Amino acid sequence: MSKTPTDMIRHALHGPTMGTRWQASFFARQRVDPEPVRLALQSAVDEVDSQMSTWKPDSDLMRLNAAPLDVWHALPAQLITVLSLGLEIGRASDGAFDIGLGDAVTAWGFGPAKADPAQIRAAMAAQRVPAHEALLIDPAAHRVCKTAPIALDLNGIAKGYAVDRLVETLMARGINAALVGIDGELRALGLRPGGEAWTIAVEAPDAERRAPRSILTLENAAVATSGDYRHWVEVKGQRLSHTMDLRLGAPLPRPPASVTVVAPTCAEADAWATAFRVLGPDAGRALATELGLDTLFLLRDADASIRGVGAGQLFSGRTTVQALAREA
Repeated sequence: MSKTPTDMIRHALHGPTMGTRWQASFFARQRVDPEPVRLALQSAVDEVDSQMSTWKPDSDLMRLNAAPLDVWHALPAQLITVLSLGLEIGRASDGAFDIGLGDAVTAWGFGPAKADPAQIRAAMAAQRVPAHEALLIDPAAHRVCKTAPIALDLNGIAKGYAVDRLVETLMARGINAALVGIDGELRALGLRPGGEAWTIAVEAPDAERRAPRSILTLENAAVATSGDYRHWVEVKGQRLSHTMDLRLGAPLPRPPASVTVVAPTCAEADAWATAFRVLGPDAGRALATELGLDTLFLLRDADASIRGVGAGQLFSGRTTVQALAREA
């Protein structure tokens, strides 16, 4: 802990979640006891994991996956929120982001089990209905109805949503200056006590080491990166990343090395980073520009060098961005 010129105390808390760890760095008055804050933050991410994990057979999501078609199923409000956002981004991206690829994720070894050749063949041959066409949601009644066979997987959005829950938990306790994150998903709340924005590094797409490619400074904004350098499988000498293509039922064959998105919430940034990887730099950049999302594509050229293609003001030379939360 360290004092700031305004007599605020910096706290750095962390804990386990989703096979990795969450972190929260925040400033608060001296009277704030960090231990109740840590417990509240841990409870917030535990709740997300218990509802949305594909690694826990008894999670609410897995119970929905096992439930029959054409029947309405009651679900927790948080899960309804994430499913609704996932379908919204699925429609807006024309299926580039799809939460209904759980069978492909599992088949290729990105879930609890190892890759299975028979399951891979089945996933690639499956006749798919996009999730936004296979799922009906009644938000007011907190219920969902599956109208077609689908294996839901929220790994492309749940971690970002958990980051948002960390921020909401801090705000509920009167803390308004923080940087929280889970892996490469981060969200900045307010400014540091001295009036400075929060500094965040965009990683270089390098599997061998962690090194910054560029530096962002953020205020009230979230950032997420989807890349091919942390989670992959190797098939016949070719490294395939965890991002799935709805059209193939398989990992993207030649995706960007990474895509970084800045958005008002981390759930949005997380999902759009995946969507833009699937769309690629041309269609992805066009859609990011249309939506007003600051986005950076890092591309591997034939000589293995990395070049960046940006959309929005932030990645066109501006160094600070403030993303305002959307009105309810």
